[in-house]
Amino acid sequence: MAKVYPQALLSSAQYLTTQQEVFTVWMKSLVLNGNGCTVFNSSGQLVYRVDNYDSKCADEVFLMDSKGNLLFTVLKKKFRVFGTWEGYKFAPGDCGRSSTGKLKEGKNLHFKVKKPLCFLRKRDDFPPCEVLLGLEKNQSLYKYKMEDWAGNGTCKIVDNLGALVAEVKRKQSTSGVVLGEDVLTMVVEPNYDHSLIMGFVVVCALINHQM
Repeated sequence: MAKVYPQALLSSAQYLTTQQEVFTVWMKSLVLNGNGCTVFNSSGQLVYRVDNYDSKCADEVFLMDSKGNLLFTVLKKKFRVFGTWEGYKFAPGDCGRSSTGKLKEGKNLHFKVKKPLCFLRKRDDFPPCEVLLGLEKNQSLYKYKMEDWAGNGTCKIVDNLGALVAEVKRKQSTSGVVLGEDVLTMVVEPNYDHSLIMGFVVVCALINHQM
């Protein structure tokens, strides 16, 4: 099978840029027989990865950079009326756990995604997911919406005014041929942290049982 992009490593990741960024999201893990995804920038360099090994639709997922450093831990919260996923952010070198092995919840809570109830609705009529950002202590709260999230990992993220923040859709070749359902394009608008956007995309993939 042809490579989606050649495997290369970034010497230093840039998560915030002043120009639009385009990424390729390949819904495959680099780990043999693993579940997850691999993300490349427009130069074909590996920037993000998720490796769930032999567990699909796990309740705990790790978003890492190209070198395997932990960026976010995404948790699915149980026993909620609405589907809820929480993203915990950690400093470089922080494994995200205490000396007893317990996840450092609460202190590092960075974002939350709430899936709405969708009973008796068609897929093209599902309401957007609510995205809350800035949940850490003394942080300003920001609200976003994840639209068109139901199916194939595609989604559109907008701010509270409806302005586009990022969009994930099926990737097309330069000749206009649409690639397989496991190959997506993620376009992030200027001045947004694309590692954070990738955290939202991970939640979207989990909702749609893609990893």
